[in-house]
Amino acid sequence: MIHDPRISIIDKRLENVKNIIAIGSGKGGVGKSTFSSLLSLFLNKKGYKVGLLDLDIYGPSTHLILNAEGKAPEEEYGLKPVDINGIDFMSIIYFTQNKPLIMRGKELTDTILEIFAITRWNNLDYLIIDMPPGMGEVLLDLIKFIKNLQFIVITNPTKIAMETVEKLIKFLKESNYPILGLVENMKNKDGTFVKEKCKELNIKYLGHISFYEDIENYYGIPEKLINPNLEKEINQIVSNFT
Repeated sequence: MIHDPRISIIDKRLENVKNIIAIGSGKGGVGKSTFSSLLSLFLNKKGYKVGLLDLDIYGPSTHLILNAEGKAPEEEYGLKPVDINGIDFMSIIYFTQNKPLIMRGKELTDTILEIFAITRWNNLDYLIIDMPPGMGEVLLDLIKFIKNLQFIVITNPTKIAMETVEKLIKFLKESNYPILGLVENMKNKDGTFVKEKCKELNIKYLGHISFYEDIENYYGIPEKLINPNLEKEINQIVSNFT
């Protein structure tokens, strides 16, 4: 097998990143991108140096949530992430001009390798990666090429979502990839179903985020995304994995 020189470049690019956390689900529509954005904003507010990489190949959206449209990374021995409210931000949209991305196999792997090889991350306490749904090639490439990768798994309170998320959890556990825990998103009642599933799967329940009907009104206004109640919930989640 021919060694791809980009892999050693990736190790160099990430050598000053203390924690790399992939936000995954296995199920679409559970709020991964919103949670990735909220978590990045919260950690930055607490004084941590934070990077956010939108690797949702087929449906990137954190640029909309954080108002990163119309901005672009600067070229300087690679690409410097865009500064968004103090967060180092990079997205697949900067490589695709936000056009539909139809690829698989080697072409997809090359794209992922290129993003990591060309991005010049600063010294970071946390690099948050917003993953695409499912357990496809992006996930497999990420765990193959990125060292010291950790996962936070997201679900909503429904049995349908949890059934799919459970498959991702079992895959990660059976493959010995570290899972920091699970977040229950869009919780709107006092059910214990997700907590009980966490006990059954022997995975840490990090906490929940309530269903905020008006949160989309603040997409594109990152400084207003986190209200006091939401801040308490995210603080509880963060305190359970830091």
